[in-house]
Amino acid sequence: MAAACAPASGDAAPSDDPQEGGTLVYATGDAEPTCLDPHVGGNYPQALISTQYLEPLVGRDADGTITPWLAEDWTVSADGLTWDFTLRSDVVFTDGTPLDAEAVKANIEHLQNPDTMSSTGYLAVSKVAEVEVVDATHARFHLSEPDSALLESLSMPWTAIESPAGIARGMDENCAAPVGTGPFVVDEWVPQQQVTMLRNDDYRTPSAQFENTGAAHLDELVWRFIPDAATRQAALTSGEVHVIDNPLPSDIVAAQAGDEIEHLDAPRPGSVNRIELNAGQAPFDDIRVREAFIRAADPNPGIESLYLGTAKRSYSPLGSSEPMAVSDESLFATDTDAANALLDEAGWTEKDADGVRMKDGKRLTVRFPVSTNQSVAAEQSLFEQIQANEAAVGFDVQLSPVDLGTWYGVLGEGAYEAVSAPYTRVGAEVLRVLYHSDAIVPAPSGYFANHAQLADPELDALLDEASATIDDDARADLYAQAQQRVLESFTVLPLYDQQNHFLVRGVTGVDTLDTVATPTFVDARIAG
Repeated sequence: MAAACAPASGDAAPSDDPQEGGTLVYATGDAEPTCLDPHVGGNYPQALISTQYLEPLVGRDADGTITPWLAEDWTVSADGLTWDFTLRSDVVFTDGTPLDAEAVKANIEHLQNPDTMSSTGYLAVSKVAEVEVVDATHARFHLSEPDSALLESLSMPWTAIESPAGIARGMDENCAAPVGTGPFVVDEWVPQQQVTMLRNDDYRTPSAQFENTGAAHLDELVWRFIPDAATRQAALTSGEVHVIDNPLPSDIVAAQAGDEIEHLDAPRPGSVNRIELNAGQAPFDDIRVREAFIRAADPNPGIESLYLGTAKRSYSPLGSSEPMAVSDESLFATDTDAANALLDEAGWTEKDADGVRMKDGKRLTVRFPVSTNQSVAAEQSLFEQIQANEAAVGFDVQLSPVDLGTWYGVLGEGAYEAVSAPYTRVGAEVLRVLYHSDAIVPAPSGYFANHAQLADPELDALLDEASATIDDDARADLYAQAQQRVLESFTVLPLYDQQNHFLVRGVTGVDTLDTVATPTFVDARIAG
């Protein structure tokens, strides 16, 4: 890195002009992936890094319009059951394998194979019954039923297209270094330290979002894993790294006030950060107890004081970047008197020596596992404030900070009454992923997304109809009805958009993609 930033000769003065070449160092606070192949599992840390070496069939611009990427054109039949994709003919994977219809077919089959243990990608292509190879540049998708979200699903990193030869090496080798068509190539992964990626010299960007139409300006991209936010910030200010994610709110505010560090605010699409209440078991199988919890939570003062204006309260299950999002602030007014009355009505009338409500000899306990890899320090402090607010009406909220692997295990065992589990995907179809009763059943990875354990036939019917409806206005109306039903179930306490902030120093041209807001470095150059 020092060599990349040095003057061209001993006599030359340092320059602020961007340079060709060099190494950009990125430091992430998200959990280190256990597999660099986003087909396996399918979490956001995988999306962050895989954007650098894999590409999707289609893209998405800032207003939600689907755009060409590896597929340059597509058509759909009148019944919505057949999609024909025309692939670019000039693309080759970095191992020399051609991008063709056979490769697309192999990728869909990889996502659907239970042995892949996919979650996000598996759900995204669940309605694809078969991919027919028409010829080298034409892939025909046959669907089991219409899927209005298919293009949105195919724009995401978790369905990105990999070399079939790379997949054929087996999971271990492919997890260590997936092979794609992206601007960089995985060179080396040193677990718990970093992943080194080298420029793909043959890369040609298909996106109008970039000024650069050829290979990246950078020689190398180093992806470091630094869990502690203060340590990441210190590395940024010292020049050890160029870009960090998950900064502290105070560091965002300081960057906005100065001129040395650039702040990128790129909220993720899909769901908001929220607390979900497990309606599938006591005590939240009683809607009165769920509403009491919502009425007593009072998160607004904490959001204002902890996030310093960098996060805005949400009253919707969908993020603000989703055009079909519906809000209903009236359902979330803080009212401790109403909370107490609801708990009395539900039979939680006794209290123990600690002030915790009792019923039939049982305490009003809420087990709340918190993933320290997904909830930043400010959010964990917010949960502690909510815990105190709930104690005032008699809830015993037991916060359990755990690592991501343990957190997944707790959810799988059903050992929770409340959880914060942000879910990122493009479009309002995330509602079906999160709240349809089918989503109570785990994907091959073992992960299930319906943590609220909602099993509402009327909601299922709305979500199914919306998923099969191609007309945008009709689809939006169905999703609006579905959101209102979710909100009125009092299983969800919306908090704010999924926070996705980046701080940049000493480099130009850093941007985020308009799909799931992952960083891209196609235009990036190190300052002179």
